[in-house]
Amino acid sequence: MLNNAGVRTIMVALSCLCGLVAASAYAEQPRQQQLYDDAELARTRGSSEEAGKILAGMNEGYWSAVGYLNLSGDYARNDLNPSRALVALRVALAMADKDADAERKAALRSRILLRAGYLAYKSSEYEKALGFFEKIPLDSHKTPQALYFHGLVLAEQGNHRAAMQSWHRAKKYPLAYPGVADAWIAMGRGYDLSGYLGQAGEAYLAANAAYEGERVTLRKLAGQIEEEGAYKALVLNARGSVSGEAGLAGAKVQWFLADSRTLAQPRMAYLLSFMEQPVAQQAVDRVVGLAQIMADLERKAWDLDVFSTAIAGQLGSPSYSNKASEALIDENAKLTERLSVLLERVGGAQLTPDQRLLFTILQTTLSDSGQQLQKLPASSANRSSNLKTLLTEARKLRNQSLAYRESVLSLRVQAEALLDHQALEFVSAQDKKMVFALDKTEQQIAHLYEYLALKELDSGEQAQ
Repeated sequence: MLNNAGVRTIMVALSCLCGLVAASAYAEQPRQQQLYDDAELARTRGSSEEAGKILAGMNEGYWSAVGYLNLSGDYARNDLNPSRALVALRVALAMADKDADAERKAALRSRILLRAGYLAYKSSEYEKALGFFEKIPLDSHKTPQALYFHGLVLAEQGNHRAAMQSWHRAKKYPLAYPGVADAWIAMGRGYDLSGYLGQAGEAYLAANAAYEGERVTLRKLAGQIEEEGAYKALVLNARGSVSGEAGLAGAKVQWFLADSRTLAQPRMAYLLSFMEQPVAQQAVDRVVGLAQIMADLERKAWDLDVFSTAIAGQLGSPSYSNKASEALIDENAKLTERLSVLLERVGGAQLTPDQRLLFTILQTTLSDSGQQLQKLPASSANRSSNLKTLLTEARKLRNQSLAYRESVLSLRVQAEALLDHQALEFVSAQDKKMVFALDKTEQQIAHLYEYLALKELDSGEQAQ
């Protein structure tokens, strides 16, 4: 039986379950992130020195590492000598090592090592560059680009065979990753520099075929995005395509020949490249968040529907009528009278203490029952009224949940349309990169044929 306090408790619980509590748009940022934002403001204003002072006062960890990584970019652009930029990157590596999030730390370290290796390569510090590149883990999506630069460094050292091994390894990755398309062209250039002109031509033709094939893949992906939506075609399908893959074995092999299947799926490659854009991250997060809210509202509406059915069942169950209550009261009064008569009859007899206690308990029980029975009609009426109020409130909250769901659905449709637009623009940009790569290989093929024709012409003139 529900009393008023019980009804209030359940109604409060329902309000907590289904009410949408207004929250502030932005939660308070952690102290280190605030300092990072201050450093970024100073850096973007052109005050690298002020940014450096703020970063120097920060704790070791992710935010200070990102700050020093950004600062290194300013140093690299403004200084002829890359020493300051490399120092900043080394500090960034040290800061990143203190990040408690292992996956985030690994991703950030790969970015830092790639930039450090590239700066060392541009300043002709080849051994240092190789050291940076070879520290990038194989399960990083920066590995293909690192392999390409690794090959460039080896080529600068005159080791064309080893350089082509790195480029050949990079070619095994999907063309969506930076550096892979360049590695295909570099293979032809490597054969050319090694004096194998026929194989150079074959390498350029193979690169052309790969680029054309990738354009077909991109057209199919664009069609799937238009048909299924970017969230399903790009995000969900990419996530499902790599489920169950085995991790990397800890085999002791040369870094540039080691095998990695973690990033071998083309759709995952495009997803990772797409998600490097902040606007893409926001768009996907928006769709995921709205989908979660919809699922929560649907679940809460279902819970309220079940709860309403239970309350309706309680209202439909038989309750005590006034006649039934009066009959129980009369029966209690008769029992009380019979007990009194019985006590009078044995009043002169000698009763044991246990017998006296038993009679006392019976009297108390009958008295309490009589008091409860007197309240039964009013309690039954209150119960029915409370249940009706609770049922009305539950149905109201369920309707509100369904209305909120419709509003969220409308927002989700808009968010998915925006994500589709951004994804299609990304795919179009990737297609333009393939067109540019095709132009480069065709130019290389034309130069190679021109060189071979001139060489044959010179040979003919010398023969004459």
